Amino acid sequence: MVTSAQPRRAAAPESGRRPARPRARAVYPYAFYLPAGIVYTVIFLVPTVMAFYFALTRWTLFDSEFVGLDNFRDFFAEQNLRVGFRNTIVYAVVTSGLKVVLGLLLGVLLTSNLRLRGFLRSVVFFPVLVSTVAVGITFSVLLKPDTGLVDKALGVVGISGPDWLGDATTALLSVALVDVWKGVGLATVIYIAGIMSIPRDYYQAVEVDGGGAWHRFRHVTLPLSWPATYSVIILSFIGGLRTFDLIWTMTRGGPGFTSDVIASIIYKQYQAGFYGLATAGNVILFLAVTAIVVPLVRLLDRREIHS
Repeated sequence: MVTSAQPRRAAAPESGRRPARPRARAVYPYAFYLPAGIVYTVIFLVPTVMAFYFALTRWTLFDSEFVGLDNFRDFFAEQNLRVGFRNTIVYAVVTSGLKVVLGLLLGVLLTSNLRLRGFLRSVVFFPVLVSTVAVGITFSVLLKPDTGLVDKALGVVGISGPDWLGDATTALLSVALVDVWKGVGLATVIYIAGIMSIPRDYYQAVEVDGGGAWHRFRHVTLPLSWPATYSVIILSFIGGLRTFDLIWTMTRGGPGFTSDVIASIIYKQYQAGFYGLATAGNVILFLAVTAIVVPLVRLLDRREIHS
C-alpha cells in the first residue's frame, strides 16, 4: 500500500497573531549616550530654558520681577533695531558668499600640483588660529585714515582711501572683509577635504573625452564638492548672523548706529544694566536665527538630493 506524502503546513500562529520581529539592537549601549546627554542638558537646554524665563522678568543678580512680554515690546521699540536686522542679514550674506567663492577657488588651487602646496595651506589657515579680538585691533590700526598701512599703500599708486571704519557707507563692508580674511581658511580646509574625496576616475574620464581644466572644474569638482559647499554655507551663515566680537572691536556699531548688528544692540543693553531687556533680545536673536537657518537647511538638502 502506497501512501502519498502530503506537504506539511506551517502551524498557524495562535489567536491570529503575527510572529514578532526581532528588535533591532542599538549600535552602542544607551549608557554611552549618557555623558553627552548630561553635557548637552547642562550647557544648552538648562540655560536656554532659563533665558526664556528671565526674558519675561526685570532681573538683577539678586532679585527678579515678572513683567510678562514688556521686555519684548521694549526691544522691538528700539530705534536702531531695523538697522541692526538689516546689517545682520547683509553681513551674513556677504561673508558667507565670499567664503564659499574664495574657499572653493583656494581649495582647487591648494589641491593642484603646487610645489609649495603644504606651506600655502598653512598660510591660508593661519588667520583662523588668531584671536578675533587681536584681528579686530590690528585691522583697526591698519585701516586708520591717512596713517594706516592700507591708506599709505593706496597713496603710493595715487589713490586716496576713504575713512574705512568711520564712514557709514564703508564701515560694515570693511568689517565683513576682515571677517572673510579671518574665516576663509576654515572654508578652504573643508573644500580641500571635499575635493580630495572625489574619485580620480571622474577626472580621468573627462580627460579621455578631451576636456580641459575648466571642464574638470565645471563637470566634476563643482557638483561633487556640494557637501563641502553645504557645510561652508551653513557654518558661515550662522556665524554671520551671530557675529559680535569683530564688529564691537572695530567699530562698536558706529559711526552712530550704522554698523550695529543684533548682537551689538543686545550688548549695549547689558552695558546699560537692562538685563531682562538684553535677555529678551537674545531670545529674539535665537528665534530669528532658527527661523532663517531651518528653511535654508531644507532648501540646501533639497538641492543636494536633486544634484
